[in-house]
Amino acid sequence: MDTTDRRYLEEEDSSLTKTMKGAATGLAAGTIWGTVVATWLDVPRVERNVALPGLVRTLKMMGNHGLTFAAIGGVYIGVEQLTQNYRMKRDFVNGAVGGFVAGAAILGFKVAFV
Repeated sequence: MDTTDRRYLEEEDSSLTKTMKGAATGLAAGTIWGTVVATWLDVPRVERNVALPGLVRTLKMMGNHGLTFAAIGGVYIGVEQLTQNYRMKRDFVNGAVGGFVAGAAILGFKVAFV
C-alpha cells in the first residue's frame, strides 16, 4: 500500500465515533420527522385519564421515529466502517454494503414486530 493511500484511509475519528455520530444524527433527524408526522395526523380524542393526549401521542411518535432513524444511521455507518476496515479500501462498495445491511435490518425488525 502506497503512503498516499494510507493517508487517504487515515482519519481523525475512530469507527466507533463515526457510528455514534451517525446514530445521534439519525436520532435528531427522526425526532424532527416524528414531530412533523405527528402534526399531520389527526389529533386523538380526549381520554379521561390522560392529560394532554395530543402531547403524549406526539412524544411517542417522536420517540418511535427518532429511534428508528438512529438505528438506521448507526447500522449504516457501523457496517460501512467495518467493511472499509476489512477491505482496506474506501469506495462506493462500503456504502452499498452498509445501506443493504441497514435496510435489511430495519425491514426485518419492522416485519418481525408487525
